[in-house]
Amino acid sequence: MQYYDNVQFIAQVNTEDSIEGTIERWKAHRDDILHRALTIAVYVNDSILLQKRKHPVFDSVFDITVSTHQIYVNGLLQSDEEAINQTLERELLLAPASLKQKPQFKGSVVYKAKDPKSDFTEHEVCHVYTCAIGSMPLFNPVFAYEVKTVSLDTIKDQTQEIYPHLAPWVKEMIRKGMV
Repeated sequence: MQYYDNVQFIAQVNTEDSIEGTIERWKAHRDDILHRALTIAVYVNDSILLQKRKHPVFDSVFDITVSTHQIYVNGLLQSDEEAINQTLERELLLAPASLKQKPQFKGSVVYKAKDPKSDFTEHEVCHVYTCAIGSMPLFNPVFAYEVKTVSLDTIKDQTQEIYPHLAPWVKEMIRKGMV
């Protein structure tokens, strides 16, 4: 997974999401350092698109739909919109023109979760966005094992089979009523 071998710098932040500096992404995850991220929940008709992550951190969990970091490019931090567009194209092969509307900001969640399968910890201020598309997208198998749609009622119901397999940040978003 060559993409994950690339050195990338992300924003180290405090709990108010103010930038305190830059940090290499894997150092942030190894050393449990609070940093900025984003998730975009993609709706397909009345369902939400889940991506089963193929990733060094929280591999094989279901995300709604993709998560990433705003990275520094030539010394400047990407905007959320730039990071969203880049990630949707990279992971779901979706161009911005294929979205029914511009992604909508829903708020942020602050969470911390140790990955039981690796030496990494997610400790993030995660900006949450939603958008909609008209039909099931393709996906890049470098970044996902599968994608599927489920109803919102299903992912919110803790008794459903899918719930224990949701990423920790997804459960926090559900708890806060952001999806």
